[in-house]
Amino acid sequence: MPRHPPTLAIDFVDDRSLTSPAQRAWLADRACAALAALEVRGGARGEVRARIVGDGEMAEAHQRWSGVAGTTDVLTFDLAEGRSAGGEPLDVDLLLCADEARRQADERGFTVERELLLYLVHGVLHCLGHDDHDEDAFARMHAEEDRLLEAAGVGATYGVDARGAGR
Repeated sequence: MPRHPPTLAIDFVDDRSLTSPAQRAWLADRACAALAALEVRGGARGEVRARIVGDGEMAEAHQRWSGVAGTTDVLTFDLAEGRSAGGEPLDVDLLLCADEARRQADERGFTVERELLLYLVHGVLHCLGHDDHDEDAFARMHAEEDRLLEAAGVGATYGVDARGAGR
């Protein structure tokens, strides 16, 4: 019986923060490439749904779901309730903040879609058991982000600045 490759569906809903179809296509393509490089038991499979929102909607969601006032870069809703870290399929909803991505991208000399890709990868890694709550875990998680983004042909993004400075 032929073995089928693992499947991973990635869907985006954009509030029109990305102004061109080329930006949306690039983000979708690079997200697929980055997540294809995941090394998880059983292969990368499942569903990732990412909604791109502005500061207002992100701040409301941040307050509602985390009890924290103000905007943030990404909120992760792991509908698999941690089982993806043990090899079960991903089932995740992400809110990605285009306004925060734009601020970070402008400050570091990257495109907004590259910053949004970082947020997507970060959210998925949380569902696979990564965290960034202490120094060692923080370093491991961001190293894995860089590995995935490099595999996708984008290059390390979190700790670098396109102009040569560190974050």
